[in-house]
Amino acid sequence: MAKRQDTKKFFENLSGAGKSIGVLTSGGDAQGMNAAVRAVVRMGIYVGAKVYFVHEGYQGMVDGGDNIEEASWESVSSMLQVGGTVIGSARCKEFRSHEGRLKAAHHLVQRDITNLCVIGGDGSLTGANLFREEWSGLLEELVQQGLIDEEAAQNNSELHIVGMVGSIDNDFCGTDMTIGTDSALHRIIEVVDAIMTTAQSHQRTFVLEVMGRHCGYLALVSALACGADWVLIPEMPPEDGWEEQMCQKLSENRADKKRLNIIIVAEGAIDSHNKPITTDHIKELVVSCLGFDTRVTILGHVQRGGTPSAFDRILASRMGVEAVLALLEASASTPACVVSLCGNQAVRLPLMECVQMTQDVQKAMDEKNFEEAVRLRGRSFENNLNTYKLLSYRKADSELPNEEDELPYNSSFNVAVLNVGAPAAGMNAAVRSAVRVGITEGHKMFAVNDGFEGFYKGQIKEIKWGDVGGWTGQGGSILGTKRTLPAKHLDKIAEQITIHNINALLVIGGFEAFLGVMELSAAREKYNEFCVPMVMVPATVSNNIPGSDLSIGADTALNAITDTCDRIKQSASGTKRRVFIIETMGGYCGYLASVGGLAAGADAVYIYEEPFDIRDLQSNVEHLTEKMKTGIQRGLVLRNENSNENFTTDFIYQLYSEEGKGVFDCRKNVLGHMQQGGAPSPFDRNFGTKIAAKAIQWISRKLKESYKEGKVFANTEDTACLLGMRRRAMVFQPVVQLKDETDFVHRIPKEQWWLKLRPLMKILAKYKTSYDVSDSGQLEHVTRVRPKKVD
Repeated sequence: MAKRQDTKKFFENLSGAGKSIGVLTSGGDAQGMNAAVRAVVRMGIYVGAKVYFVHEGYQGMVDGGDNIEEASWESVSSMLQVGGTVIGSARCKEFRSHEGRLKAAHHLVQRDITNLCVIGGDGSLTGANLFREEWSGLLEELVQQGLIDEEAAQNNSELHIVGMVGSIDNDFCGTDMTIGTDSALHRIIEVVDAIMTTAQSHQRTFVLEVMGRHCGYLALVSALACGADWVLIPEMPPEDGWEEQMCQKLSENRADKKRLNIIIVAEGAIDSHNKPITTDHIKELVVSCLGFDTRVTILGHVQRGGTPSAFDRILASRMGVEAVLALLEASASTPACVVSLCGNQAVRLPLMECVQMTQDVQKAMDEKNFEEAVRLRGRSFENNLNTYKLLSYRKADSELPNEEDELPYNSSFNVAVLNVGAPAAGMNAAVRSAVRVGITEGHKMFAVNDGFEGFYKGQIKEIKWGDVGGWTGQGGSILGTKRTLPAKHLDKIAEQITIHNINALLVIGGFEAFLGVMELSAAREKYNEFCVPMVMVPATVSNNIPGSDLSIGADTALNAITDTCDRIKQSASGTKRRVFIIETMGGYCGYLASVGGLAAGADAVYIYEEPFDIRDLQSNVEHLTEKMKTGIQRGLVLRNENSNENFTTDFIYQLYSEEGKGVFDCRKNVLGHMQQGGAPSPFDRNFGTKIAAKAIQWISRKLKESYKEGKVFANTEDTACLLGMRRRAMVFQPVVQLKDETDFVHRIPKEQWWLKLRPLMKILAKYKTSYDVSDSGQLEHVTRVRPKKVD
């Protein structure tokens, strides 16, 4: 991996003056492409380059003329919330021919465009790379034909290419998520949630076909996110005799009071003999074998449509800015690269290495080497698959260990799960996953109602496999959650641990959960009862937990904020110029306001972490006034609820109203608790499911390690942990060690990664700002070796 210099490097030194950048979208459209185009245009203009739209993908490049037009700042205004691609996309046969590429080169040289930002799938990116390899030859031909002179050929001698992957299938190797995947999952989950209510009413079985000709990502993740009974994907063909197994599982689930079955099929699903498995075939099977009332739904192009999700807008905006930086830094010797995300980290990867690996997946699948195909797909896909396998395997009660069985260590431990703090969407998905993985691992699972309050009152009962059916899609907390901390009730909690013989704790919740686990681990000196493995999984809309970049529930809240901002902005269309002041939740943590602002296209965001004074407010008002004098009609200002005790939302509203007189009028909205409600987003369902499964596996390991002489005894720091996502990995961190990283007064971590995204938001809102690029992606290579597991 490239070593980073410690010196901070600011991109003021990177100038785009004299450079021209062409941006095009090619291949199948994907939600979020517009956000990427907007970011490229604005960042390009910001660094002083000229930016050109290439309409209709490569076709526009081949045809030239009006298809290649210069972009202005205003020309990408209000396209952030639009699905598809505004500049058009087409599949172009002509560009595949040498003549086509010659025409394209001519049209680019006419406008001195030597930097291309291509947003599309692997086909589009491979085409771009070939174009770059032929570039000098194409220019020579153009000179020979007298179409350009020597000077033009000299000035345009190098073509630089940076790709961004826009594809709803998430089928490109090297990237965790491609632009559009998350939005497609939103469409699928909206449909599944709607189908579930009708299926429940009639006790029906539904077979759903989702997109993915060569890649089962959408099918796999939507199956995880809705708790489907069966999933069929090209990477994991079912073994012979799968038909009986599937029907057996469906009938077992029905016997267990489950009123519906959902089967999800990727359009490219095959059996082990490479024969396609169709939805109709599955329907016939279920009807003939079980006699269940069965319906087929094919989602088709619905999955490509609709508004981009908050995640896709942020991903595309981050990638767009990163792409411009990569183009500015490119030289003749650097290979064409793709910008992508690995974990939470922006990376640059050589384009052809990624393409090669993507083609290797297909090759492995053609050769029926499916394990290799899954490994090449990358760790995100592999994690999803492993979690799915864990959750899909249901042990019959007869297979579970008996009390009498003599085991080398008592594998039937009692593990308690509780929710603490305010409710967050995705908590139930985490509880469901924990319960089922725990049962699979041989534990007895206990549910504690109402957090630590229910714990000391003894509201604890065993929870079984069937009890958590259908929980993934439910918002809030079914177990019940309270903000009560354990410190005042240690005696009673210790007593309950003894009564129920609890051997480990999984605490899912927000800042109170963090404090609670800290208090319990501190009480180990006095109470032996707390000498058991305990792990906390962060779940809070505020995303204010030290030791984790993300927490369950934050993505759902961001989508709620983004959707509402879209609607609020639309409410003013057609009226005179208007600015909206919107207050978000988050306590003292500015995550929702800042990242929500990036996703909604805010002009200013006020947060506690970045102090502001009256001069800042004044310059923001003036900035908006200037903007409103151009063609821009609407402004959006977000304010975190605790950003400043004197500059309240009312104060800011009144200030903007007074100062904007004659130019714009103002409205204010306090979003309030709608940010905490609603069905969890696919991301939160999936994140909750995976992180809770990982936490239970950790508990199993720690129980084995700490089981001595017939009982569990764990009192080391590393047996009271927080499981968080840090940059690229999920890490278990002792809560004691996170003390120094925490500002307990304001209930936030002392250092927060997303503050680096704030300059991005300011640049996209046309502010001059300083942007630290020492954290932007360095060119790395695609790793094919197994990364070591971080424990």
